[in-house]
Amino acid sequence: MVKKQIVEKEKLRLRMKAYDHKLIDNSCKQIIEMAKRHDAEIVGPTPLPTEIKKYTVNRSTFVHKDSREQFELRIHKRLIDILNPNQRIIESLSNLNLPAGVDIEIKMV
Repeated sequence: MVKKQIVEKEKLRLRMKAYDHKLIDNSCKQIIEMAKRHDAEIVGPTPLPTEIKKYTVNRSTFVHKDSREQFELRIHKRLIDILNPNQRIIESLSNLNLPAGVDIEIKMV
């Protein structure tokens, strides 16, 4: 009998959210450049579906029900996986200076 060993790779999953697509793409570039400097194996950035929230508001407060304004809020999302991260990568991620409009969720999978 031959036993096969399945080696699970540890990975660091970064999930990013932002309202501005240019801001999130630039942040992804910064993270990828930092990870490549530390010789990390990277998967991504993978674009996730954009979440769209739509709001309809009456223009007038009391009359003119047919006159309305519509607004939408787009939340862009990206996913980056760093395979077999070491301590230097985690430290440099915490020291990375990203813009205020980008939300990052870091998880070990």
